[in-house]
Amino acid sequence: MQLVLQQEVNIMLLENKVALVTGGTSGIGRATVIAFGAAGAKVVFSGRREAEGEATAAMIRDTGAECLFVRSDVSSETDIKALIEKTVASYGRLDFAFNNAGFGRPPKPLHEQSVEDFDNMMATNLRGVFLCMKYEIQQMLTQGAGVIINNSSVAGLIAVPGSGPYTASKHAVMGLTRSAALDYAKQGIRINAVNPGYIRTEIVTPNSFQEMGVTLEQFESMVSSSVPMGRMGQPEEIAATVVFLCSDAASYITGQSFAIDGGLMAG
Repeated sequence: MQLVLQQEVNIMLLENKVALVTGGTSGIGRATVIAFGAAGAKVVFSGRREAEGEATAAMIRDTGAECLFVRSDVSSETDIKALIEKTVASYGRLDFAFNNAGFGRPPKPLHEQSVEDFDNMMATNLRGVFLCMKYEIQQMLTQGAGVIINNSSVAGLIAVPGSGPYTASKHAVMGLTRSAALDYAKQGIRINAVNPGYIRTEIVTPNSFQEMGVTLEQFESMVSSSVPMGRMGQPEEIAATVVFLCSDAASYITGQSFAIDGGLMAG
């Protein structure tokens, strides 16, 4: 029994593996970089904010984990190709990728949404995931194995009022995830998505709700009344799911979505 329990514990470890996280300078991305490092993986992470990236890298190295920050924009094919090349040049391979980079906007009716905002959101939330997958998969095919996790949203599973472009981008991420999972299931590459609900990150501040016409307290009250668990999630709870999906404990899981939302989608 002791041996079995030890094997169950060790199956979650990712020692000598190489992980990539986009949008890793804050929030869910940073929590996942930390989680990968704690599980023993070498971590490359990217973002557009260089100062925040270097600060995050220093913080992670202080824990004893090995990591590398690469400044890049996921909407740029040149940047993403260089990011994958830098990862392989530094660590020799790419075992796991968490395509996390993305953003949202305060809700407003569709006819008030600008074409520029729509294009910017699609460039990051959708084109960025496509580009990352394209070059990650090319590398993983040379290895004969790999795991990709895309960060969608509960808005990738249901419609969210006032968030047409965001909802469309996250539904499209789910389409890419499922289609690619079928394409590469027999080639040793597993591809899944996480769908976070209300998560407390650095952007959740009193000022972030001014455009919505509500206070932070009113928003948290709304979450408490709509989410069965009565609270917002923490970035670490998303990160833990990503690490699990990359581990051998999830070896028979591909093409799936995982709502991490305190029970929101159960209603």
